[in-house]
Amino acid sequence: MTRCTPRQSARMYSMVRFVACASLGTASPGCLAGTPLAYFLHSAGPASGPVRVLDWALAALCVGVCIVIAVLLYAAIRRKRRESASPDAAPSQTSVADERDERDERTANRIIAIGTAISAVLLLGALVGMLRVLAAVADPPSAPALAVTVTAYDWWWKVTYRTPDGASFATANEIHMPTGQPVRVDLQSADVVHAFWVPALAGKTQAIPGQTNHQWLQADQPGVWRGQCTQFCGPQHAHMAMEVVAQPPDDFAHWLDAQAKAAAPAPDGAPTRGEKLFMARCAGCHTVRGTQADGAQGPDLTHLASRRLIAAGTIANTPANRLEWVAHAQQLKPESLMPDIALTPAEASDLSAWLDTLQ
Repeated sequence: MTRCTPRQSARMYSMVRFVACASLGTASPGCLAGTPLAYFLHSAGPASGPVRVLDWALAALCVGVCIVIAVLLYAAIRRKRRESASPDAAPSQTSVADERDERDERTANRIIAIGTAISAVLLLGALVGMLRVLAAVADPPSAPALAVTVTAYDWWWKVTYRTPDGASFATANEIHMPTGQPVRVDLQSADVVHAFWVPALAGKTQAIPGQTNHQWLQADQPGVWRGQCTQFCGPQHAHMAMEVVAQPPDDFAHWLDAQAKAAAPAPDGAPTRGEKLFMARCAGCHTVRGTQADGAQGPDLTHLASRRLIAAGTIANTPANRLEWVAHAQQLKPESLMPDIALTPAEASDLSAWLDTLQ
């Protein structure tokens, strides 16, 4: 049986590793189609389409540049090894070697000049493409049907709506919008610099303390799209997500009307006891419209039970997860403002019963 030399083994390992990585890269988009992290691969609105095209174009450009650099590096290493392996030339061969070196140097200079020119053209093309994309997504195709104010906090998002009659209300970590209509987003920050990004619907826009930046979103069809803070803002930056929920206009109007209402009165029994417990332990930080709770440090919980996720997209909004968040917030999201709150089994049951009524 023929044994491979160490050099042959190294080459074979490199080839296998390259094929494996290439296969993984090729398969990843399909494998990720059903996972949360696939949200940046697709465009769901006119503000994200041009950005996605630019993303793929720049990615292709980067891959091409890396391939060219790898080929040139391989050629240089191979030439160096060949020169090191060749014996010293005889005196009669010196002139021939010198001529070959001069020819190789001229060839190298031409390659450098051509490569520089091509790089300049590609960079200029990338700049032109970027400017065209910025111009294409600067303004919505029609007047926004709705304006919402999104205020970034460490580490959650406050979303404020205005109703047709001029009233306003706030939700948290969910932006609802009608399909087929642009929505203006006014971005603010209450503490540090954050960045608002819903990849399927638009590009990134920073939320900066002391100023208001603007962005517009539009979803062409109903669906739920994930958004994320993309400016490092502290220990829980990775757990500062939100969801954009696009609904048919009639469904959105119904949602807006329901969300603008105060919380329904608590039924007698466990929900009433849970409400009293909330007022004693939680009302200093949270607001529940229609009750005495008017805290401003944390999210508005008036219609908490109607949301898909809690803790800024960290966990699903289920009765069990809500109690887990109340009892162990610092384990789920360390250094957040939400403290761990110790509850007896009876208190947990009562609080859960009341939170379930906040539809």
